[in-house]
Amino acid sequence: MTDYPSLHMTIDGQKVSGGGRRTFEVVNPATGETLAELPLAEAADLDRALEVAEKGFQIWRKSTAQERAAVLQGAARLMVERQEELACIATLEQGKPLAESRIEVMMNVGLFNFYAGECFRNYGRELVRPEESRSTVRWEPVGPVAAFAPWNFPLGNPGRKLGAPIAAGCSVILKSAEETPASALGVLQALLDAGLPKEVAQAVFGVPDEVSRHLLGSPIIRKLSFTGSTVVGKHLARLATENMQRTTMELGGHGPVLVFDDADVEKALATSVPGKYRNCGQVCVSPTRFIVQEDVFEKFRDGFIEGARNQQVGDGLADGTSMGPMANPRRPEAIDRFIADAVDKGAKLGAGGKRIGNQGYFYEPSVLFDVPLDAEIMNEEPFGPVAIVNPFRSEEEMIAEANRLPYGLAAYAWTSDVQRQRRLASQLEAGMVGINSHMIGGADSPFGGVKWSGHGSEDGIEGVKACMVTKAVHEG
Repeated sequence: MTDYPSLHMTIDGQKVSGGGRRTFEVVNPATGETLAELPLAEAADLDRALEVAEKGFQIWRKSTAQERAAVLQGAARLMVERQEELACIATLEQGKPLAESRIEVMMNVGLFNFYAGECFRNYGRELVRPEESRSTVRWEPVGPVAAFAPWNFPLGNPGRKLGAPIAAGCSVILKSAEETPASALGVLQALLDAGLPKEVAQAVFGVPDEVSRHLLGSPIIRKLSFTGSTVVGKHLARLATENMQRTTMELGGHGPVLVFDDADVEKALATSVPGKYRNCGQVCVSPTRFIVQEDVFEKFRDGFIEGARNQQVGDGLADGTSMGPMANPRRPEAIDRFIADAVDKGAKLGAGGKRIGNQGYFYEPSVLFDVPLDAEIMNEEPFGPVAIVNPFRSEEEMIAEANRLPYGLAAYAWTSDVQRQRRLASQLEAGMVGINSHMIGGADSPFGGVKWSGHGSEDGIEGVKACMVTKAVHEG
């Protein structure tokens, strides 16, 4: 399947397009060719979405746990049936290898099935009181949610943004990335086809600042869920204060990876190299700053360079591709600037460092080493296929470097010392820590960061609770 669907917004169950609306050109990053024109919302469209979301909340907050679970489980079954179609669409508009897109579909399946179970566990508690009185704690849906999803996981991010509010009994207005609209629409359609009332979930697209200001400027919206850059997250958080909207912020990272001299270096490389170049490095939890103890530095560095050179770069739909293109023309330009700045400041380039061909947005898997701390790439998230490998002497220095930046999303470490593993679990400043593993996500596990990487969590029981409010009821 390589056909790309026509594009629209979904408001009150209707496909909204045309009407002289502005459009956004959706491009295949492997070829640079236009896939379709996406209609963008005007103020009237957003007002209509808000009105419908308010009605949808009144409908869905009264739904039973069985009704919510049935929709989520039904959508999960439909996504299994539609896996190949959804995966191909995601690869066409985002570029990642088809195998990664297939996994992304199944991530949604697992999350929706988990959330279906949570529908039956969103209960409160009864407090100990004298016989003549009763006090209970209740969890109730927060209200209509405005959810903003980025392009790097075009299926998984919309799944997170839709699944949690629906499990909690909320309505939701999804504004997914304009670069990857068909993937988001496919996830929403699975929910609607599974029986979700049409008023409960809407999908709009538009000029990001216009949409965010309009939605967050309405008192109808009671919660904001955002995944994206720290800069944009701070801006949206300020907007949300006006109406005291609750926020979940999953923001940027700059994943440190500590490799100690007692680590299994071969295993660390076998996991770290594909982890770095997964989705062309366009992953918020991507392992990026490799902080390597001196005794194993050269072995690890040389192994990483070899691994980078062995990556099969190509169209995500082609057999054998291990790394596709970057998602848009801005990303190769940004990586060019990061690498040029680092080399200018004294870093050494071990692999890559330039674009591939003149069609699409392909970039060589790259490795920088001996990078000075004042290089931009040491302080700003590159969000691309470049790894930084630097030597360090002691555990204390390595932990200090890992915690040096204001970001704290994911951190990783490789060591066979059990006591050190426990120290690292405690001392690394991150919302998620992987020790001898890069597998830090799961439907039942909270996903989120600390410091400038945001607050709140998606996935796990925490993801549903983030869409609910606490109410204490006291009866005399």
